[in-house]
Amino acid sequence: MLLIRSALGVDLSEVSPSGSGGLVTADDVRAYAANGESPAPAEVSVQREISVEARPLTTDAPPLPDFAKWGPVERIPVRSIRRATAKQMAISWSQIPHVTSQAEIDITKLEEFRKKHKADVETKGGKLTLTVFALKAAVTALKMYPNFNGTLDAAAGEIVYKKYYHIGVAVDTAEGLIVPVIRDVEQKSITELAIELNDLVQRTHQRKTSLQELQGSTFTISNVGHMGGGHFSPIINYPEVAIMGMGAARMKPVVIEKREGAYDIVPRLILPVVITIDHRVLDGGDAHRFIKVVMDALNDPEVLMMTMV
Repeated sequence: MLLIRSALGVDLSEVSPSGSGGLVTADDVRAYAANGESPAPAEVSVQREISVEARPLTTDAPPLPDFAKWGPVERIPVRSIRRATAKQMAISWSQIPHVTSQAEIDITKLEEFRKKHKADVETKGGKLTLTVFALKAAVTALKMYPNFNGTLDAAAGEIVYKKYYHIGVAVDTAEGLIVPVIRDVEQKSITELAIELNDLVQRTHQRKTSLQELQGSTFTISNVGHMGGGHFSPIINYPEVAIMGMGAARMKPVVIEKREGAYDIVPRLILPVVITIDHRVLDGGDAHRFIKVVMDALNDPEVLMMTMV
């Protein structure tokens, strides 16, 4: 195994990273060296970025074939955020039995409400997206079904119920997927969430979020609608027990009953939603009940306002 050290002689594989996306910062290395670790000779030092990326992503993967014998290849290091994502997703997939349920929500009324108020929110520095409403709808469901806000402590044989509601929001950046956290969602208004989420997403794209802003989530929302995505199966953000995904809302023909025995076909804006659960803690019935609360909240702004907590 390749041993890579910093200029201070610190084995970088032993240093706990505190930088955004799992980066080992210079302060991390200096703090580690100050704790009495024995430095190695300076002549073995290399740059931190190279050392971190030189470490393997896994130790139990089977060896790969020599792809170069079939044609030209290029090797590019897996860099910090992608490396951290790969590690997190591997842990999630290996530890959690995933089950996904899907639904479609008529958000025609909600979209009218959003368009009516978005300009006013923008003057306050916010952005009134569907994710903002989903944050409130999710917390309403989390309060009704607290198992979704828990974590399974398999070693202790216990479920840890969190009494706070910190929602992670997956952000697709040029460097990879990052999940900053909106804290105490239940204590904030729609306008406050629109302002905070807009600021957090912008700083995430600029790589200006702190490590603390990426930790402590109890539930995660992943909205791929802006990329045109539909139904998908998101992987749970370990150690959480559920994640909600949202696709792109599209106009679809919907059959409605005008009166008994008489029907009409009308265009409605339909939002695809998925919920992935940890089957050790939650069952399919739990997932459907959770989605039903979210559906009712997002289907009609009046219901959302009356039920959100």
